[in-house]
Amino acid sequence: MDLKSEIPITSKMLRLLGLWCCWAFSSVSSDSTTTGRSTQLYVQPHLSIGSCLDYCHFRFIPFLPCIDDNNQFASSPAEACGRGNCDAEHFELNYRTSDGVQVESRRNHVERTRLGRLANLRELCLDDRGFPVRRRCEIRNGTTAWQSLSNITCRTGRKLSSNLHRLAVEGPPDMIIRLSHLLRQSHEPLKPVDIFSIGQIFESLLEKPKNASFVTDLLDICLRVMATDWETLHLSAELNATNTLLSNFEDYLDALPPQIVPKESCSVEAMGHSHVSGVNGVYALISNELSVFFVNPDCANVTGIAIHSVGSDRQEGASPHAAVFGYSPLSSSESLENIRARKGLETAAFVPEPLWRSLKQKGATYLVFKVYTRDSLFMETESSARIPSSAVISISIPGMKDNSLPLKLPFFLRNGNTHSSLMAGGGCGYWNYETWLSDGITTCSNDSSDPIILCHADHLTQFSFLLGISRSQTGVDQYEDDRTLDMITNVGLSLSLFGLLAIFLTAALFRRFRRLASTKVLLNLCLALALQTLLFMDIGKGELLRFVQFGDSCLIGGALMQYFLLVVFSWMLIIGFLQFKRYVKVIGVTYPRHYIFISALVAWTLPLVPTLLLVELDPASYRPPQESPDMPPTFLCYPSGHGLYLAVVLPIALVTLANALMVGYITFSVYRALNRRGQHVLQQLRLFVLLFFLLGLTWIFGFCSYFQWGRAFSYLFCLMATLQGFVLFVYFIIFNIDNRLAWLHLICKWKFREELDIVALRAHDKSAFSRSSQVSNSSNN
Repeated sequence: MDLKSEIPITSKMLRLLGLWCCWAFSSVSSDSTTTGRSTQLYVQPHLSIGSCLDYCHFRFIPFLPCIDDNNQFASSPAEACGRGNCDAEHFELNYRTSDGVQVESRRNHVERTRLGRLANLRELCLDDRGFPVRRRCEIRNGTTAWQSLSNITCRTGRKLSSNLHRLAVEGPPDMIIRLSHLLRQSHEPLKPVDIFSIGQIFESLLEKPKNASFVTDLLDICLRVMATDWETLHLSAELNATNTLLSNFEDYLDALPPQIVPKESCSVEAMGHSHVSGVNGVYALISNELSVFFVNPDCANVTGIAIHSVGSDRQEGASPHAAVFGYSPLSSSESLENIRARKGLETAAFVPEPLWRSLKQKGATYLVFKVYTRDSLFMETESSARIPSSAVISISIPGMKDNSLPLKLPFFLRNGNTHSSLMAGGGCGYWNYETWLSDGITTCSNDSSDPIILCHADHLTQFSFLLGISRSQTGVDQYEDDRTLDMITNVGLSLSLFGLLAIFLTAALFRRFRRLASTKVLLNLCLALALQTLLFMDIGKGELLRFVQFGDSCLIGGALMQYFLLVVFSWMLIIGFLQFKRYVKVIGVTYPRHYIFISALVAWTLPLVPTLLLVELDPASYRPPQESPDMPPTFLCYPSGHGLYLAVVLPIALVTLANALMVGYITFSVYRALNRRGQHVLQQLRLFVLLFFLLGLTWIFGFCSYFQWGRAFSYLFCLMATLQGFVLFVYFIIFNIDNRLAWLHLICKWKFREELDIVALRAHDKSAFSRSSQVSNSSNN
């Protein structure tokens, strides 16, 4: 259960409370002798939907009642506040003259526009960057009003820009024909404002009845835009013009299959000399840079297409749009090996039979494929190392309300640079109309030298093979960081296991060490740490729980991980309390009888409470998102949502806070007692480092990483938290003179027995003298 999923529920509850208040208030108002307006919760001379935002503060307090434009309480304030309009208006606007020095006033106009929307000006107005100026309908003083443009001085556009802008504003029925004519007549390069106007025209075209005869004109217009230089397209992306054009272009094509490949006829006719008439229910419009395929699978069970270069062998590093392309239809029963083996293959995609049967039950009828050999329309506004190195193939299924797929959809892409390494960041990705991402995409080729890459997707959109993006991450830097962090974690955990084993071995061999009360507490902590570490490392490989059903293994693994983590923190809290009594309350410290048994009982049983509660109340929270039966055994199941916050993060945060306060107080007390003359600095530093690791304060870095306060905290956390067992070994075995001498006695046996006895006696006398000196100094003070 995710915390974000609870927000709408809370909002609905608050809204119900608000509606109840509205009902109660309206009941009182109806019985009153005064009018409804005199008993409002707030008094404003202009009652309008705008007051919902300005005076009820609907954005921040959603349950306060609001008054709609009929002076009635709004049952849905959000909808009421968005129903306002700014009326059409004539206004004056300053323009620079042709010499660029003088300024003159010109009459302009905006049409009626909904609240919050931007309206195009009838006469083109450009700012200093050459971007079109638009006017927003907004709320001011509780009423809808047009944005002020008094501080704007416009620049006029060239003739082509003005004509395209006027065409976008007026939106005549023959806008596509006129747009094509304007672009054919003009040989001037397009500007960002021109691409913006073309996108607006495409958006207006979507609102009109669809006409299949426009399809060739739409392709020619897109090809003209795709031929624009990179700098202009990048500026257009800042206006969101390239995304607007791309989205509207694809949406219009997705509405045309019933006219182009109708269900009642499987024969299709060509619409132009540069386009290919298809067979078997496939209509193809092919060019070197943009091709579109409309498919009716009912005709010949064709559910995919394969694009291949013809005329000459494909050279590595050559531009894809420099070749001449052909296509082949693919049936739903095609073999992946046969598709990959096709000569000159550039890209291919098909819907397998099981997936198509499932999609037909959801209303799927047609398929539409678009292949872009230029990535001109896929522009990121920020610089990125994620660069498409193949053609971009777009797959859509008209009639599907959801782009998610019940089964994986395979597609092939040509690797544009076989010298790049998949493990260094190459992989398949998709365009989300902002940047290239890779979640939901699986890259199946493991050899970076493969010329053809096989990928699988669980949703529909535009796909490409990218350089600088990994299979599971969204950036090469993050991927490299994760590999480094994994290596640090594995090395740290291995060292910790070695240290914990050495502590257990020391306790088993030396009776004097294991009989100490402090050793018994330490061994409990080490046991919990060892179990947690072993479980974490094993779940990464999936060996221990592989014999259990998937859902049960996820639940068991996540619950065990949670339980042992909480046991570790329980022991760290107990040790912190014992250390506090040892260093702060030195005199008169007493411990209850059987306190070690009581501590063990609390530390090993108390964590069962939140773990079992979460298993009983919300077992689904242990399962990873987008769980599927074919999920590989490398998943990590762990609580999520409220279960994570309440049953894991909260207790860990409280223990870490308590231990941090105790470490701070212990350090201050020791400093005040021993450092008045500037002595024992090294001992104090050693004590602080020991307590820092022993009491789990390394998890402070984990919380900083969890809240994304910096990548450095992830490195500090993985470096320090995983070394906890090894640090305990260093302090309690290597640095402890008794344990060190015990090991030396065992190793050397009788060879240096007399010398070791003398060294041990001297060390014991020195330690006793140091303790007596500290007691005497404390009594004198």
